[in-house]
Amino acid sequence: MALRERERHVVARVEEVQPGKPLVRQVKGRQIGIFNVDGEFYALHNRCPHQGAELCRGRITHLVQAKLAGEIETSRHGEILKCPWHGWEFDIRTGQSWCDPGSMYVRQFGVKVEPGATLVKGPYVAETFPVTVEENYIVVEM
Repeated sequence: MALRERERHVVARVEEVQPGKPLVRQVKGRQIGIFNVDGEFYALHNRCPHQGAELCRGRITHLVQAKLAGEIETSRHGEILKCPWHGWEFDIRTGQSWCDPGSMYVRQFGVKVEPGATLVKGPYVAETFPVTVEENYIVVEM
């Protein structure tokens, strides 16, 4: 059985997705949170797998670890999303849970940044007019 090709959905311009603040878009009936982490873009389902909270209403934070009691270190700033209801933490880059990494994760969607000019192309034949596109757009694959 052949794998079906993923559908592509243009969801935003690159400039619309600011670091530290998710941009939520509706795609095929699902709310998807788009994230900018150090210039790389990620998309997660806006639903906490624990009890269904709107995950993107949570705080974007960092990872806190302690090798010894009282010696706290922070890392991965801007890469952890904390659920607004119960504080469960998820890795924005992978969707993996830090509370239950073996079985709990948020659905992640593939993201590509493509020049607007490539999105204009298609298999259709029609009367054409000169058009230039100078901005980049974010495309989510589902």
